[in-house]
Amino acid sequence: MFRYAVATGRAERDPSGDLRGALTPVKVKHHASITDPKAIGALLRSIRGFNGSYITKCALQLAPLVFVRPGELRQAEWQEIDFDKKEWRIPGNKMKMGEAHIISLSPQAIEILQSIHPLTGDGQYIFPSIRSSARPMSENTINAALRRMGYEKDEMTGHGFRSMASTLLHEHGWPHEAIERQLAHAERNKVVAAYNYAEHLPKRKEMMCWWADYLDELAIGAKVMNLRD
Repeated sequence: MFRYAVATGRAERDPSGDLRGALTPVKVKHHASITDPKAIGALLRSIRGFNGSYITKCALQLAPLVFVRPGELRQAEWQEIDFDKKEWRIPGNKMKMGEAHIISLSPQAIEILQSIHPLTGDGQYIFPSIRSSARPMSENTINAALRRMGYEKDEMTGHGFRSMASTLLHEHGWPHEAIERQLAHAERNKVVAAYNYAEHLPKRKEMMCWWADYLDELAIGAKVMNLRD
């Protein structure tokens, strides 16, 4: 714009150069994540052997299968789970982007939920606080459990399960659009976003079941090249 103004005689100079370095660049926060298949297998085995709270263990086991944001996981409610449809439907007011989200639940995820249901199924939250069943699990619980298992904050975080899934799913050739929709990443067009919460759902269901099976193979130490073949 300023170059046009100078060229047409509307301004004597372009002042935009004076602003270089004046604005602090936005820092993108990177969450530590494990993406090496062998290391993922070791992590999953550590989770299976976790000897802390059973509720925390179930949350740790579910986290890589659904790869939602940590806040969405700890605030999960039983009323959001449809065992018949094998879906977890999170209302928009609980999502970072404000749009409803559907997680297709693999048989492995269903098994975890069924195992914890006798303990917390009478309450609101799937993973309640140890201090009060009327409140969700603390925001520090998952990361604290990872530290207890020996993973430092620069190695793995609760949020890191999302990067783990994104990286490996892309590497194994799953459609970018299905992965992004399952991660509930922002849709620039909010009108479109309101109608797209179920977009690519059949492919996402297939992907989530494949992902759960893939993680099982990693957990037992199998040499997995590409389970989609």
